[in-house]
Amino acid sequence: MDAITITSENPPRTALLVLGCPQVPVQTSIALYLIHRLERAGIAPIVAGNKAANTLLLTADPERHYLGEVMDLDRAVAMISDKQRDFDRCFVFIHNDAGVSYAATMGAISRAKLYALVYGEHYDELMKQIDFPCTTIAAKAVHNPMPLRKAIEEAAPWAA
Repeated sequence: MDAITITSENPPRTALLVLGCPQVPVQTSIALYLIHRLERAGIAPIVAGNKAANTLLLTADPERHYLGEVMDLDRAVAMISDKQRDFDRCFVFIHNDAGVSYAATMGAISRAKLYALVYGEHYDELMKQIDFPCTTIAAKAVHNPMPLRKAIEEAAPWAA
């Protein structure tokens, strides 16, 4: 990653990655990939997940080559709703109804630019449930992360 000089005119940019149940295999690899792309763009990624999602990431990157800050999802929601912390971007990983609810919640409590990453076997049905402002990045990705990776590359959310 190229060095970035932080000044008062150039505050650090941040992105929250919201991870729920890691039932769909592509979630962990896409999270690590997105973390990598955000870091390359000078955006500090922070992961907020449930215990299983966080454990999978910490196991996949034990020396923290990509992972930086990792926190409990409920703690992140509380901090944002209490105005203790916020982010520039928020990526909510969605493969079930709960993911849609988390995205709606983040859209309501955070000032972050919201991205809904929709994937899984029934991603098209989940996209129909999104009735709040956000940028949707979607693909039918269950075991193979490449369709979702391609959709993320096309959207280039780190450049927005």
